[in-house]
Amino acid sequence: MKAKPRRGSTGLRIIGGEWRGRRFEVADAPDLRPTPDRVRETLFNWLAPWLPGAYCLDAFAGTGALGLEALSRGAAHCVFVEPDPVLARGITGRLRALNADARATVIQGRWPEVAARVDRPPELVFLDPPFQQALLPSSLTALAPLLGPSHRVYLEYPADQPPALSGEWQSLREKKAGRVGYALIARQPTKTDRRAAAENDSIEP
Repeated sequence: MKAKPRRGSTGLRIIGGEWRGRRFEVADAPDLRPTPDRVRETLFNWLAPWLPGAYCLDAFAGTGALGLEALSRGAAHCVFVEPDPVLARGITGRLRALNADARATVIQGRWPEVAARVDRPPELVFLDPPFQQALLPSSLTALAPLLGPSHRVYLEYPADQPPALSGEWQSLREKKAGRVGYALIARQPTKTDRRAAAENDSIEP
């Protein structure tokens, strides 16, 4: 996914929160498909209960739109993963322009190959990979050991090709907007999760 800035640029607008209305130009690149504004608006309405103070992962960052939107709306930190060096530098530049360097980590690499470099379990994850590369199954496999049932994962995919989720995942919300399908999912509680919850409930305050 090599960026080609000489072909021109496209725009990114933050639509809510502290940086609402801020606009940035981003390098043009093959497969670059920023999440549409109306999809982002719906998504972040879904996420409102979990965003304040959240640790996030934008695993196919591209322009950084999803992670920047999360930070604007109160997330504490976001890890941006992007293999293309031009796009990764663009995310770093936008964070600096917003004085948000301390609230973010930019990793130039491919998810899930760089999963070990994420230093804590993310509470909110954005998975918006290039549609034609079928990366959602391997991405979810890499994520499963990191997440608990209270964590949330956003998926974006071709509307006519919804992902087949394994039994360890449950879909919480789903919607379509034109050719884009998107969903909010969570990992199913395991026996270990239920046992730990029961033990916590039994501890006297």
